[in-house]
Amino acid sequence: MKYELNKNSKILIIGLGLIGGSIAKGLTKRRFNIDALDVNKENIDYAIENKFIQQGFTEVDKKIISQYDIIIFSLYPKIFVDWIEKYGDYIKDNALITDVTGIKTYMVYKIQNMLKNRVEFVPTHPMAGKEKSTIKDVDEKIFYNSNFIITPTDKNTEDGIEMCTRIAEILNFEKIVVLTPEKHDQMIAFLSQLTHIIAVGLMNCVNDKNIKYYTGDSFRDLTRIAKINEKMWSELFILNKNYLIDEIEKFECQIKKMKNAIINDNVEEIKQMMITSTKNRELFDK
Repeated sequence: MKYELNKNSKILIIGLGLIGGSIAKGLTKRRFNIDALDVNKENIDYAIENKFIQQGFTEVDKKIISQYDIIIFSLYPKIFVDWIEKYGDYIKDNALITDVTGIKTYMVYKIQNMLKNRVEFVPTHPMAGKEKSTIKDVDEKIFYNSNFIITPTDKNTEDGIEMCTRIAEILNFEKIVVLTPEKHDQMIAFLSQLTHIIAVGLMNCVNDKNIKYYTGDSFRDLTRIAKINEKMWSELFILNKNYLIDEIEKFECQIKKMKNAIINDNVEEIKQMMITSTKNRELFDK
């Protein structure tokens, strides 16, 4: 199947949160005609008023869904699976669908099996965001210089992968990489989920309301992501628990190693851990 992405393509975004709304705004800015489906009428009204969608809907209607060539899902994992189970037959044959979901192995194979090769689902994950996640916080610039991960399976075509690559390029992502769903979830457990757990843990250690008057940039930078969407992130943690628990245990080993070095006045051990961390962190500066 050869997919087309041009100014006449009919594109629907389902879910107008931060990522879905920012995708809508970014594609509209580049003169694509974008429609949206969201259960919250206020989100639809705001998006229309601010001209980053053409039209919007709050109810799932087969006559509407079946019009679209490309559908981008910006939903929580369980809601995404439930939506496809209930309404997947509404999507027209040979359409392309993709997503922005933060975990993959839980839902990719389920959804692809439900679609039965009638519709191609290419899973993706934009590695972008910010602390606030309402429709009023949408900003296509969050994608600039960010990474975009595509996680295809053997059910995907080169044309489908190329289409998602093209969308990422249009949205100005800097680096586009392809991983298996399993490798994605393993890396996300470490790079994203564990870091959020650390930030949450630090802020749960706080019992001094005046701490903001004492802190410096290091604490502020380290805990920026502690302002967190508890509904979404708790779901992501549980659905990716096998990979995440492994990463938590690795981190616990490093904390214990540093603790023991401090207890034992092992300055060389402390220095070596710092040298290693500095060397690894320099990879981001290249």
